[in-house]
Amino acid sequence: MSEGITLKRRYGILLGCLLCLFASSEANARSTFHDLSVKEAAESETGKAKLLDAPFYMSGQKHAKVARDFGVFTANKRTNAFNKSDEEACAIAFLSAIISLQNRATKLGANAVVDIKSITKHNDLVSATQYRCAAGDVIANVVLTGRVVKFQK
Repeated sequence: MSEGITLKRRYGILLGCLLCLFASSEANARSTFHDLSVKEAAESETGKAKLLDAPFYMSGQKHAKVARDFGVFTANKRTNAFNKSDEEACAIAFLSAIISLQNRATKLGANAVVDIKSITKHNDLVSATQYRCAAGDVIANVVLTGRVVKFQK
């Protein structure tokens, strides 16, 4: 009987070691930052098919005069990066974040999103032409903040 307990303990120790191994490998997972083209993502087949009619403008891009400001909102989007290039996964996450901001504008009665900035993992990028993405082995993440507005007619 005491051999059974010893065997159970051995299996328990082995299981504990395996759990620690998996937990530590997850903590060391890859997270690579990429600064990628807004234009390329927006003009991709996916972008053309999925983006809404509400125009969006990255920080520094010129836009029409604002009649009403609805405030600043954040969109945090992730996508499965498995079996995709970092660029492809990042573009999907970026487009999802833009669509989220466009949906917010539509729900509030606004017609555009301006002054969009990347704030992914608190690693900010303010650019008129690029967004920042954190790509890992299984997840790509894009966080954008933008001002929802209604343009003057």
